[in-house]
Parts: sequence; structure tokens; C-alpha cells
Amino acid sequence: MIMTQTTKDDSLQRAKDYVDGVFKTVQERNPGEVEFHQATKHIFSSLVPVFAKHPKYMKNGILERISEPERLITFRVPWVDDNGNVQVNRGFRVQFNSSIGPYKGGTRFHPSVNASIIKFLGFEQIFKNALTGQPIGGGKGGADFSPKGKSDNEIMRFCQSYMTELVNHIGPNVDIPAGDIGVGAREIGFMFGQYKRLRGAYEPGVLTGKDVRFGGSLVRPEATGYGLIYFANHMMHDLGLTFEGSNVVVSGAGNVAIYAMEKAMELGAKVVACSDSSGYIYDEQGINLETIKRLKFSGNGQVASYLDEHPHAVFHDNCAEIWNVPCDIALPCATQNEIDADIAKTLIKNGVKVVAEGSNMPSNQEAIDLFNESHILFGPAKAANAGGVAVSALEMAQNSMKLTWPFEKVDKKLHEIMLNIYHNAVNAAEEYGYPGNLDVGANIAGFIKVGDAMIREGVV
Repeated sequence: MIMTQTTKDDSLQRAKDYVDGVFKTVQERNPGEVEFHQATKHIFSSLVPVFAKHPKYMKNGILERISEPERLITFRVPWVDDNGNVQVNRGFRVQFNSSIGPYKGGTRFHPSVNASIIKFLGFEQIFKNALTGQPIGGGKGGADFSPKGKSDNEIMRFCQSYMTELVNHIGPNVDIPAGDIGVGAREIGFMFGQYKRLRGAYEPGVLTGKDVRFGGSLVRPEATGYGLIYFANHMMHDLGLTFEGSNVVVSGAGNVAIYAMEKAMELGAKVVACSDSSGYIYDEQGINLETIKRLKFSGNGQVASYLDEHPHAVFHDNCAEIWNVPCDIALPCATQNEIDADIAKTLIKNGVKVVAEGSNMPSNQEAIDLFNESHILFGPAKAANAGGVAVSALEMAQNSMKLTWPFEKVDKKLHEIMLNIYHNAVNAAEEYGYPGNLDVGANIAGFIKVGDAMIREGVV
């Protein structure tokens, strides 16, 4: 027995040394890329028990290979604004891993976009896509361009210039971009039109998130937000918790946040606060979702204008302070690293029971550790917000068959996928000694699927 325990300890130490060594190489090869370092360290630390139990992954250099993109493309995006001035932005596409399918991941247009952010998103996408059970690999893209304050013509010209370069690197069986922050149906439409023009062919499977009138899928706009609630509902159900009668706080006011609010309300929750870059609103009577939809979908309205129709609500101009609002369920749906240790402590002090991530990496490691230590039910992003890419894969399937499925069919498939993701995360956490830790479980389940495929395909 002592010998067995000693052997187990030795295996764990060898695995930890291996992980630490690979992470050191990642840091040295990618200096200054803070977000990418954060994402790799978070996932690497979860995988130590996997390497201890299955040394084949170390022998085959899976961690070294999976943390190095298969391809990183950086390019110039010149365009002309409405005043006739030439503007130049920087475009990116990272094709991270294609072991289980063509690269698949969103496109983000935001001034903060750089190589580090694109690589962190692409790395996370590998495991998220694997969790969906769909045959899609990990990729991501974007540009340091903001659609805010731009005319439709300026956005069109930018998207056309962006696609003029990107067309050389994507295709229905190669890499299938989608939307993300700053990229919705309008931007996807402009990019698809330019792709079609340059290719001289109608290939709807090259982009997802399209308008349903030219190859898009029903439920795609709602998918990430609905999927988040489906996932949270499953994990809450196992502990006897429910959305019914719960107070919910949602950061963000984009597609993910809006449709998460919609589905949470359908399940009986009261959403009391939401935010955008201008600040946040608190409505103790419950947010009027139709007002928020009108503000955000019909133009460039800010949540501050909510008070014009609902003067009893309160507006605060610091969006980060939304997490001071007491709630039963917190749904961060804005951006990365919005919840740190101090905010986590505030949420816990105020009685939060559930935190489920709708955006990518909204909680840093210290916050996640605090949630787990305090037995807060935590739904990690790569599992909880996988609904968007799951329905993107269903859109690809419909495009390949030249069919459009009804809303109910796609929604049912989304629900089934989110349930499977939840069960796979639960089972992996249990098997590797972290019962109830869905964060670790999701990392392990995604890694094993991709790692096994990489071993079978050889050193490529």
C-alpha cells in the first residue's frame, strides 16, 4: 500500500514537472501575452492528474503541440472612412488545432484585439468545441477595429477589406469563422458577400451566424445565452436549486446577455441588473427585457436610456460595480477578467449561490478558486457558453445538406448538447479526483478527446 501511494506520488510529481516545463516554454515563446499565459496555465494545471494516470500524453508531446497554433495569420486591413481618409487596422486569424475537424471559432472586432487575446480565445476554443461533441477544431480571429460610431458603409468597407485577405485562409472544410464581440449578422453578411464575390461561388458553409435568409440557422442568435441557462439549470437541478424565484444579475447587454436574460425569465427568475460599457442599471422590479432589446438591437442605444421609460430604475456609470448588486445567480456575459478575487468575495458575501460564465474567461483563477472553496456552484465558460459554437456546427450541417431546420428542432438539439457537456464534465471531474469541480472536469474531458485524436493522427 505504501509502495502504491509512493508510486502515485511520483507519477503526480513527474506530471507536474512536465506541465511546469511546458508552461515555461509557452511563456518564453510568447513574451508579454498575458491573456494567453493565463488561459494556458489555467488549463495546464487541470491536466496534471491526466498525465499522471496516462503518461502516453507526455510521451507523445501532446501538451507541447496543443499549445502551439498550427497557424497564426496576421495581416493589414486598409479601408477608407466616410471622410475619404485611409484607415489601417490589424487583422488576425489563429488556426489552433484541427485534429477533430476544421477550425471553428468566432471573429472579434474590438480595439483591444491583439495576438494574445486571439490566441487565448483560440486555445480555449479547442476544448470548448471538443466538448460539444461536434466535429470541429479550434480557431479564432478578429481585428483591432470597433464598429461603434461607424456608419454602415464604413463597416461594410472594413469587412470587405478584412475578407479580401481572410479568403485565402478559410473554407467550408478548412476554417469556418463566426461572430463574436462587435461582429453580428450585419458584419457576417458583409463578409459573406465579399467572400462570395471573390470566390465566384455560393458556399454558405464558410461562415456561421448568417442571416437565416441566406443559409443561417434558427436559434443561432439565441444559442449562447439559451445554452448558458440550459447548462446552469442542469447543474442547479442536481443540487435542488432552481431559477424560479431567484434574483439574477447579468453583465453585458449583447446577444449572449439578452438571450440569457430571456431564458432565465422564462424559467421564473427575476433579472435585476444588466450592463454595457456605459455602466449598469438596477431595477428591483425586474429588468424590462423588451426595452433592453429595443435599445440594443435597434441602434447604438446605451442601457442608461432605460431610465427614460423606467424612471424607478437606477443607473450607475461604473459597469464593474454591477457585481455589488446582491443576487442568487451571477451570469458574467461581458468580457474576459471582469471578476477578480475582490469581486468574488463580494458576490460570496452577498449570498450568491451560482456563477455561470457566458463570456470567455470572465473570472480569473483566484476568483474561481474562491468560488470552489466556498462551494458556490460554478459553470466554466468553455462548458457553459458552448451553445453558440454548438449551433454554429448545426448551421454547418444544415448548409451541407441544403436544409433549414425548424426552431424547435435546433433548440432541442442545443438542449441535448448542453446536457451532454454537463454530464461529461461531471464524469471527468469524478474520475480524476475532483468531484463536483466542473471547471477541471470540462478541461479534462475536452483535452482527452483532442489528445486521443492527435495521438491517432501521428506527429503532425
